[in-house]
Amino acid sequence: MRSVDDRRHDLRKRFEVWTPRTLDGWLDDCAERYGDRPLVITDDVVLTYAEVARQSRILADGLVSLGVRPGDRVGMLMANYPEFVAFKFAIARTGAIAIPFNYLYRTDELGYVLEQSECSVLLTMTGFGGLDYLAMLDVIAPDWDRGAPWKHLRNVITLSTDGRLRDGALTLDGLVELGRANPGVASGAVHAPTDIGDMLYTSGSTGSPKGVTVTHDAVLRTGYASALTRAYDDGRRILFSLPCYHMFGYVEGILSAMVVGGAVILQTSFSAEGYLAGIERHRADDVLCVPTMAVAMVESPTRDSHDLSSLSAILCGSAPAPIWLWEQVEGVFGVSEIVTGYGMTECGGAMTLTRPEDELILTSTTVGRPKMAGAAGVPGTDELCVYSTIDPATGEALPPGDVGELVSHGPTTMIGYWNKPAETAAALGTDGLLRSGDLGRVRPDGYLEVTGRSKELYKSGGELVMPKEIEDIVGALDAVSQVFAVGVVDDRWGEIGALVVVRAPGHDITAAEILEHCRERLARFKVPKRVEFLDVTALPTTPTGKIQKFRLVEMVSKSISGTSSAPEPDHERSSS
Repeated sequence: MRSVDDRRHDLRKRFEVWTPRTLDGWLDDCAERYGDRPLVITDDVVLTYAEVARQSRILADGLVSLGVRPGDRVGMLMANYPEFVAFKFAIARTGAIAIPFNYLYRTDELGYVLEQSECSVLLTMTGFGGLDYLAMLDVIAPDWDRGAPWKHLRNVITLSTDGRLRDGALTLDGLVELGRANPGVASGAVHAPTDIGDMLYTSGSTGSPKGVTVTHDAVLRTGYASALTRAYDDGRRILFSLPCYHMFGYVEGILSAMVVGGAVILQTSFSAEGYLAGIERHRADDVLCVPTMAVAMVESPTRDSHDLSSLSAILCGSAPAPIWLWEQVEGVFGVSEIVTGYGMTECGGAMTLTRPEDELILTSTTVGRPKMAGAAGVPGTDELCVYSTIDPATGEALPPGDVGELVSHGPTTMIGYWNKPAETAAALGTDGLLRSGDLGRVRPDGYLEVTGRSKELYKSGGELVMPKEIEDIVGALDAVSQVFAVGVVDDRWGEIGALVVVRAPGHDITAAEILEHCRERLARFKVPKRVEFLDVTALPTTPTGKIQKFRLVEMVSKSISGTSSAPEPDHERSSS
């Protein structure tokens, strides 16, 4: 493999000047350059750049024939099937705004985002993961299959993913036929790189979702910055099951791979065996994952039975991980380029990354520094964005290096939350600085340390407690695989600290042992009063692997309410 510096040099030379593009314009440029190369790979299908571009034109003609116009909202309930990619670019060709919805939504949640986004056309799977989307739509929009409008929703397009069809409903194949019958009607759609191209609903790690609007140009800048920072070589192949409706799969996967004529190897769900087999079968260079997935691969009993020699890089994000995990990944898989990162949908995706040439201690103790972006970054810098900190209570700027709420600005920041002006104003303020809600600091070397969510701080004995401090101490134990500290309301104490712990395989550490470990290292008011044990499969997560701490609070609170006596300091309850 060529050196990191050589790879970056080639990318900088290709993009000496940043030319803003629309997403469909970007696809067409890539198809002209890499036409016969694979862009989308699954175990059953391989689609080249040229094929995806051609399919997207036909689908765009079909959408325009349905009445889709620039600025309309077109939704997608779609897992990582090959059809996702062509349809996503087809929406861009029409000038409409793509809304890739979370396909784990239940009926009420789906109804809310369909109405709130003013979605006019929806492409949906018939079913996935035990969910019946057609039945959901029957409740939300009666007679949708007979063309009856609901709110702004005029048309529903179905893709049979479980062998079912609905009589009378328009299918994706039907949309293709409509497009072929009306060739070229989408070519006149007027749209610009600075127009909104995507509306992505926040994943709900802290509550109800909001529709984040970002431009065509913004996500392309972020994708390029990923390729530059991680030093992609020509033709990089990235395997992932993280959903394409989220910035992680969409930008770090699809858009970044396209920068070097690479391919995405799509999987619709995660299993360690699926990842390992996929790496071997399709010769993946790179995988996207979260720490729980990395742990599963390291601990997989079949890991040594696969040829993983093609694998050279891993991006593991969404949650912090201890250095022992990175050391095991490096040792077990022979991967030399391990990075983690940080960002949020509102920023335009991941804004920071550790560097592939960094020591593993940086990957464990920081979330990286702003991505290299060259001509695509903040003018006068090589950075995709600029971070600083403010006092979370007053909003006043803090001195460099001080811990506070992380704020950022850059060319990829969201336009705002769809139809939520108050929330947009609260997030962006009058100065244009995006408030993250995360506590952290910018180190003198430019690397960020994230210490927790400002909303996750809790009081114990009248003193504020920072969960990450406790998590770092308990997470250092060999017998602990994962740990999460939360504050919960308690009738006796007002509020108490609680730990949710996942034991490491082969260990049976007790609550008493964990709490004694805390007492030896923490001030008394910081020592949790309760420990809950969970199996890793019981952890509540978003589809991108972020732990939903508010649900952990609900689980612990429910456990407390079901306990007849007030919890003792060494109370242990196992859910494994």
